[in-house]
Amino acid sequence: MNKIRPLGTLALLAASGLVLSGCAGTADGADNADASAEATAETVELTFEYNTAGAEEEPVYEETTVEVPKNPENVVIFDMASLDTWGALGGEVAGAPLESVPEYLEDVLAEDAINAGSLFEADLLEIEASDPDLIIVAGRSAALYQDLSEIAPTVDLSSQGSFEDTLERNVNFIGEVLGAEDEAQAALDELSAGIEEARAVTADIGTGLSVMVSGDSVSALKPANGDFSGRNLRGGLVYDVFGVEPVLDDIEEATHGEPVSFEFLLEHDPDYLFVTDRNAATDAEGEQAAEVVLDNEIVHQTTAWQNDQVVYLDPTAWYIVFGGIETTQIMIDDILSITAE
Repeated sequence: MNKIRPLGTLALLAASGLVLSGCAGTADGADNADASAEATAETVELTFEYNTAGAEEEPVYEETTVEVPKNPENVVIFDMASLDTWGALGGEVAGAPLESVPEYLEDVLAEDAINAGSLFEADLLEIEASDPDLIIVAGRSAALYQDLSEIAPTVDLSSQGSFEDTLERNVNFIGEVLGAEDEAQAALDELSAGIEEARAVTADIGTGLSVMVSGDSVSALKPANGDFSGRNLRGGLVYDVFGVEPVLDDIEEATHGEPVSFEFLLEHDPDYLFVTDRNAATDAEGEQAAEVVLDNEIVHQTTAWQNDQVVYLDPTAWYIVFGGIETTQIMIDDILSITAE
């Protein structure tokens, strides 16, 4: 991960060589200087859309192309999926929203990593003082793009397509930046095979319903139906990526986007319930675990409960980090766990 920087001593030696070697030395010194400059200036380009309207307004997207240095030494990453992939491909991170980094990704952080702020708000002074070579945002932190791009080359790796398309783009980009193209492709091949294995499992389980427990309420999640922006992408993962057949043809119409009752779960009675515990993912103080919220007489009457087919998904992976290499494997393992029940 060492960036190649021209050294003053090399320049001095080259100058001495001009005196000692005449015209031949001049040619050799120029060639060496050109090679050093080329290595130092090596970059990777990424074209993406970013929101020009800021966090509080209706998004307005504009396309841009950013050049970032290869093998950067000092990288600040706000997006946890990118942090995941950066570490999985051998990189180390100099700054991140430290309080939001899950325990299983903490080894990606440098020992002296700075706290860059939160997922939604950047500590611009701290980041600027650290003099980063590259900053990465996405999803929750995408609104920070314009402010951060004034400090250092910044890329927004937010979803701009399906989960699989975004995963492929981001893993390949980070692999190219780190000079780990082969490792990136190997990781993508392994994850693709894992997703196909998981889809083979869900093809035989009947119907399913993905729900999120927040506080003491339950929301029914729907397929993305081609709209892969923000929460639509996250909410549809069980169906869109892993092939679970929704218990309803139009979950959005049936729920009007509102929390659902326990009676709703019994009425539509999916064969499997896939549960994301937002309370656990966000460490919501004083809130009950999803297992407690769903442990009631009405839910006990559902097919999923009676057949022990309530699947509690890893809350951090499915709600916070989804989209990184290690996290996608966790998600695959969650679905494959059905076969062990």
